[in-house]
Amino acid sequence: MQLRIARHTGRLNQVVAFYRDGLGLPEMGGFRDHHGYDGVFLEVPGTGAHLELTTGGEHDAAAPHPESLLVFYLGDPDTLRTVAARLGVDPVAPANPYWAEHGLTFEDPEGFRVVLVPEHWERPL
Repeated sequence: MQLRIARHTGRLNQVVAFYRDGLGLPEMGGFRDHHGYDGVFLEVPGTGAHLELTTGGEHDAAAPHPESLLVFYLGDPDTLRTVAARLGVDPVAPANPYWAEHGLTFEDPEGFRVVLVPEHWERPL
């Protein structure tokens, strides 16, 4: 099985820059004017998953919610510090206090939240 997370945006260039240049997700492709849509595919390294960001069409972008999160387990504190510095924005207080104990939460240019966790994810028993 493979996973693609697709999200529509009204600010494609800014959102792509946040995830590609800030978080470091490599750009792996995209499309222009496909039935009125533009989009960019970003790889989530080491997972086989990717994030698709689109704009265009007849619908507005969804509204962000403080409990809708993308959580990235970065593997070590140095990587977290590097990525956080590259984002160039201050962390925000998460809605769920669990995330304040385990990582840093940031908002992308549209207000969607991303949590950066320094550890590897440990599968529950």
